[in-house]
Amino acid sequence: MSGNTPPLVKCLVWDLDNTLWRGTLLEDAQVRFDEAVREVVERLDERGILQSIASKNDHDLAWRRLERLGVAGYFVVPQIGWRPKSESIRRIAEELRFAHDALAFVDDQPAERAEVAFHLPEVRCYSDEEVRSLPELPEFTPARTTADARHRRSLYQAGFRRQAAQEDFAGADSEFLRTLDMELRVGHAGAEDLARVEELTLRTSQMNATGVHYPDRVLRGLVDDPRHAVLVATLTDRFGTHGAIGVLLLRTRARTWHLKLLATSCRVVSFGIGGALLNWLVDQAYEAGVHMVADFRRTERNRMMDITYRLAGFTEEDCSCLGPGNLVPGAEDDGVVRLHLVPERRTVPDTIRLVAPSRLAENHPAARP
Repeated sequence: MSGNTPPLVKCLVWDLDNTLWRGTLLEDAQVRFDEAVREVVERLDERGILQSIASKNDHDLAWRRLERLGVAGYFVVPQIGWRPKSESIRRIAEELRFAHDALAFVDDQPAERAEVAFHLPEVRCYSDEEVRSLPELPEFTPARTTADARHRRSLYQAGFRRQAAQEDFAGADSEFLRTLDMELRVGHAGAEDLARVEELTLRTSQMNATGVHYPDRVLRGLVDDPRHAVLVATLTDRFGTHGAIGVLLLRTRARTWHLKLLATSCRVVSFGIGGALLNWLVDQAYEAGVHMVADFRRTERNRMMDITYRLAGFTEEDCSCLGPGNLVPGAEDDGVVRLHLVPERRTVPDTIRLVAPSRLAENHPAARP
């Protein structure tokens, strides 16, 4: 993404009165819902942009009106009550695990927009007069729309049902995870997967090991390069699919496997997916008889990925495999730390059923017989 292109909006938060609809619900017998606004809601939903509500209103009355209008299902974690709009938006960000700069807010009242801008300066604010033009703005226009994007709202809604089930579960977290019947699939990315892989590198910040965005043309080059493996992970459980939730970019050499990127969706952090993927890859490296090196660059958001690597046993210890000729040069100049690991036999947690290639080591120059 170029420096002149604004970051994509992940969630648009709507005010209701005189913004989503015309009129004030507590004063008007009927509020009017413009079909052009409905079209905006539908277009953003199709692009994978989540939508929520921050409205000072009577919750039950407003929700019944949204249901009657046939649009209630488009809104996730709505905040309808009497608290300040900035507090409502902060709660939405926390529920979705989004950074504030991934959210936008639309409201007809300049004072409400100013209150949000003061307390949450990273949230982008728009007036009601801009509603119809929102789908034309670059921050609401992803380069391409993936299958996962078109179903993003339903993925999150399934996640909230999953979370509610966990809150109602009386046993330990590990016992609850076993009830989910999770299946993690790892495979080589095909051409049809690349849009989602690129999207993961672009959208994921908390669980992106380097914060690097890999554009489509670069990914296609890596897929066609026999020295690289581009792997994509998907996850399903009894509540449905999570879609594509992880990507690994691996450079294989005679002595070293170089993990240039590991990125997983923030939605699956609590399931230990990052650790499971690393354990599988470390076990594959053990079979190949190679050392592992992983690129890591600290950002403001990815401390959890740092912890994931450390728990998997990666350290900053020196090794001859880190020398010239074994790794891709130049990354050190961009703040990248090269973490090292001597592989050992690993297994994935018994809470996850893994379906993955068992022959990454096959035909590798240092593969064991």
